[in-house]
Amino acid sequence: MGSTLARRVAAVREFNRFYTSRIGVLDEGYLSSRFSLTEVRVLYELAHRGSATASELGRDLGIDAGYLSRILRGFARRGVLARTAARDDARKSILRLTPRGKAAVAPLEARARDQIGVMLEKIPAAEQERLVASMRAIERGLKSGPRATPKVTLRSHRPGDMGWVVERHGALYWQEYGWDETFEALVADIVARFITHLDPKRERCWIAEVDGERVGCVFCVRRSKTVAKLRLLLVEPQARGLGVGSRLVDECIRFARAAGYRELTLWTNDVLVAARRIYERAGFELVESERHRSFGKALVGQNWVLRL
Repeated sequence: MGSTLARRVAAVREFNRFYTSRIGVLDEGYLSSRFSLTEVRVLYELAHRGSATASELGRDLGIDAGYLSRILRGFARRGVLARTAARDDARKSILRLTPRGKAAVAPLEARARDQIGVMLEKIPAAEQERLVASMRAIERGLKSGPRATPKVTLRSHRPGDMGWVVERHGALYWQEYGWDETFEALVADIVARFITHLDPKRERCWIAEVDGERVGCVFCVRRSKTVAKLRLLLVEPQARGLGVGSRLVDECIRFARAAGYRELTLWTNDVLVAARRIYERAGFELVESERHRSFGKALVGQNWVLRL
């Protein structure tokens, strides 16, 4: 095992030890109940599926058949599980929770929700969003089998988004292009003026999300009565290749047309190759270039125009 992989393995194991201790997995009875964690997991599946066969539970939960069989026999003895023969095969049993079983699951569900709620309440709202997004990333990364195409959604801005726009622009452009904090200051000024002078009928911000996680943004702002400006297009690295940038630009164009603008302009720099390709595909034309020094770098600025 290479040193890099060994370090990552150690980090995952450390996280596992931390998280299992936080949610009480090591307790004799999970959530102060008479059931183990595995037993609660089986009860949860039966409660939410309504019915299942033992083979389905074993396959989906990854539980050894012999171990699962012992759990199910224990459930039957406690009166929380009922078995009926399948209509298509009398040798196969359909498993369902009894009324006693459903009554046992209800307080466990409530305790689980309360336990996680208490943990999250101790964390600032913005950190909660990042925590949940990280958990989704872990789930996506560790899922086996063919991966479904992530669902991209666009929405209007809401409180907290402007801070994210500024922070992500500052961090990403530093990491990828070495631009200094003056670029972050420029972005902060743009979003502050957008919020302070917002004309909802003629200006808009879109936030792109993948599985509830913010991954991109773009702004359409008024420049004059007939000209709008596309600003602050950004797509997070993990979302590139999903068409997020093109969707954001297309939405901005549609809005500008509907708002009655005749032209949509934008300013960018030649080092932003991926963004320039999106603009070209959308029909923008390069009309002017000039060398300048900004954000701690020697750059070539470009003005692009789309006639609407």
